Amino acid sequence: MEKKSLAQQTAERLYSHIVVEKRLAPGEKLPNELVLSEQMGVSRATLREALRTLTARGILEVRRGKGTFVSDRVETIEDFGFSDLERLRGQLRDLFELRAIFEPSAARLACRRATEEELAEILRCGAAVERCIFGGEDRTAADREFHAAIVRAAHNEFLMRLLPMINQAVAAAIGAGEHEAELAEDTARDHALLMDFFRKRDESGAEHAMAIHIHHSIAVLGLAENGL
Repeated sequence: MEKKSLAQQTAERLYSHIVVEKRLAPGEKLPNELVLSEQMGVSRATLREALRTLTARGILEVRRGKGTFVSDRVETIEDFGFSDLERLRGQLRDLFELRAIFEPSAARLACRRATEEELAEILRCGAAVERCIFGGEDRTAADREFHAAIVRAAHNEFLMRLLPMINQAVAAAIGAGEHEAELAEDTARDHALLMDFFRKRDESGAEHAMAIHIHHSIAVLGLAENGL
C-alpha cells in the first residue's frame, strides 16, 4: 500500500475531528493557521495542503477575508473522503473527461458571443487568478470565477447547468497538494495563452488553448487512462 504523506495524514485527522468526533460544528470557524498547525503538530505548509484537500472535498469552505469554516453541509456529505480513494480518483478522471469534452467548445462560443462587458469580465477574472498564483494565495475561488465567466459568456443554458461540476473539478485539482506547484505553473501559462486568444476573439485559438489546459491538468494529476 502506498505510504500516505504527512499532509494526507493531517487531512484524515482533521476529517475525523470534524465528521466523526464532532469537535467542530457546521459553520464553525477553524482556529487560525498558526494555532491549528501547533495543535496538529505539523508545519503550516503541511496544514495548508491538508486544508486544501478538505476544502476540495466540501468538508471546509474558505470565506474570503474571514477565514476557513466547517461547511454547513458537512453532515450531509457522504463519507467518501478517505475510505475509497480509487473511486474518488475515478470520479475526478470522469470530471476532467467531461470538461475536456465541453469546455473547449464553451471557450469557442464565448469568443464569438461574449459582449464587450463579458469579455472584460473574463480578462479580469483571468488576471485575478494570475495574481493569486504569483502572490502565493489560494486561487480556488478566482479560478472558479474565471471558468464560470467563460461558460456564462457562451450563452448556453445547458452549459450553465454543468458549472457545479466544473467548480468541483477545479477545487479538487487545486486541492491536490503534491501537484500544486506544477499545476500552478501550468495554469499561469495556459491562462495567459487563453486570455490572449480571447483578446483577439480568436475562436479556434481559444478552443485549442482550453483543450491544452485541461489535458495538462489530466497529465499532471495522473488521470489519463494508462495512468490509472
